[in-house]
Amino acid sequence: MLGFLLTSKEVQEVEYLLKRELEEILLDLTDPRIDNVVKGAMVEKYDIVYGIYKRFVSPADRIKYALPRAKREYQ
Repeated sequence: MLGFLLTSKEVQEVEYLLKRELEEILLDLTDPRIDNVVKGAMVEKYDIVYGIYKRFVSPADRIKYALPRAKREYQ
């Protein structure tokens, strides 16, 4: 376990970076040119990034980036 203190500005920046990463992965999951094996790895990465994101935002904001069940089929 690792802990650290952040200012409110730093928290906003981390939230922004995590949102951008989640959006990029979601966009890539819709790309038909990417192989399903790669998409499976992307879903695993999404789960890790989403887990970090959940620690920074409210439950209402978490729902916006919850991965739909249909996109979990790549695993």
